[in-house]
Amino acid sequence: MTDTTGREAGLALLREHALIAGEPVTSTKRIAVDDPATGEILGHVPELGVVETERAVHAAHDAFPAWSRSDPHKRAAVLREWARLIDENTQGLGALMALENGKPFEEAKGEVAYANSFLKWFAGEAERLIGETQDSPLGHVILTFREAVGPCALITPWNFPAAMLTRKLGPALAAGCTAVVKPASQTPFTAIVLAELAQRAGLPQGVLSVVTGDAATIGGVLTASPLIRKLSFTGSTPIGRKLAEQCAPTLKRVSMELGGAAPLIVFADADLDHAVAETIKGKFRNSGQTCVCPNRVYVERSVADDYARKLAEAVSKIPVGGAFEPGVKVGPLIEDKAIRKVQDHLALTKASGGAVLTGGEPHALGGRFFQPTVTFGGDDALFRREETFGPLIPVFPFDTEEEVLAKANDSEFGLASYLFTRDLDRALRIGRRIEAGMIGVNTGLISTAVAPFGGVKQSGYGREGSIHGIDEYVDVKQVTLALR
Repeated sequence: MTDTTGREAGLALLREHALIAGEPVTSTKRIAVDDPATGEILGHVPELGVVETERAVHAAHDAFPAWSRSDPHKRAAVLREWARLIDENTQGLGALMALENGKPFEEAKGEVAYANSFLKWFAGEAERLIGETQDSPLGHVILTFREAVGPCALITPWNFPAAMLTRKLGPALAAGCTAVVKPASQTPFTAIVLAELAQRAGLPQGVLSVVTGDAATIGGVLTASPLIRKLSFTGSTPIGRKLAEQCAPTLKRVSMELGGAAPLIVFADADLDHAVAETIKGKFRNSGQTCVCPNRVYVERSVADDYARKLAEAVSKIPVGGAFEPGVKVGPLIEDKAIRKVQDHLALTKASGGAVLTGGEPHALGGRFFQPTVTFGGDDALFRREETFGPLIPVFPFDTEEEVLAKANDSEFGLASYLFTRDLDRALRIGRRIEAGMIGVNTGLISTAVAPFGGVKQSGYGREGSIHGIDEYVDVKQVTLALR
């Protein structure tokens, strides 16, 4: 039975406006936001342009001096109050996210808690924003301070509309930065509600704005403005390259969390049942629409058939449906072209000799639903080059450690990787040699507020979360004292 109470809690929070310096902003030009499960239009947000975005930039610039010089403990208090309000509104926020993103309601509520963990973590980091003292060889004393870099542009994706917002805003606000947020047009409502809760928590007017509209138009203003001193982007590698190029003339600080094509390696000594369970946890969250989910699985040949059989059997039982149906684990994909990409990857896999073990078709529910799918064999080259971003997991056998390392690293991407083995020596050896920013050993879930998140190669640069996350939003200033 569908949870209509949850759905209504989400709709009650829906706001059809953007926010500039704390004030609601509308427009005659609007963008429709739909429910991926049904195609039903949930509401609209304003399609803001150059003028409104520049207003938001100037508001952030004007608010920066007071906020950056405020007591860090007061900034921490605002973050903690914001977190408290989010806890109070978990049901509604989770439901709203489920409606605009399509992920199951229980999973969406889990994301709200995950998102909130960044605010709680960075509240503490605000209170630990310490400098250093050092004696100079010239007989002076050198003081170092970590100071807010300036107004920031934060561009967030649709797949984690709450967590990607707080993972950026938490450290930015803790450091004393102000921000202009551009959420994805597919999932803007979660960002708007979170920003309103931040204002209720005591965030001063002008410190935070949320602008909705055409990504190229808004991004062009944010990257060109000399008043914006930092840009943080989560999204595709091609768009990341373009934004970095646009930021170059003003020499902005830039951090990029971009695409991935994560390998997952299973050695013969692994606990296969555990490896299967963790593969499913890692892969099928958000219907496979995550940048860190396993994109290709390599299994040592002696156990490859057993692993693939166990995986296919478990995947065939994953419940698929609408966000508010009980027990559902996989929902719809975000848009129609996402279905076509899964189909294209599946067709190429079969053409190269791969066999479909389970799934392989659009789901009987129709629309943007696709069957959770496992393939075995064929050519892995496609999956080294491209993220599927859907509920398809290809399995490939391998023979030697050197072979699988070469395949794992033969990709321009290097965000996440996973390996399963009982051999600690092998785990550390392989973990150090895999070219990725994050490695999961015997686990398919690697992201928490206390762990540094980020990649290498074409997966970007910079780190979010952990003790390192706030460093992306501060400059180090030194003051030399000549003691007399």
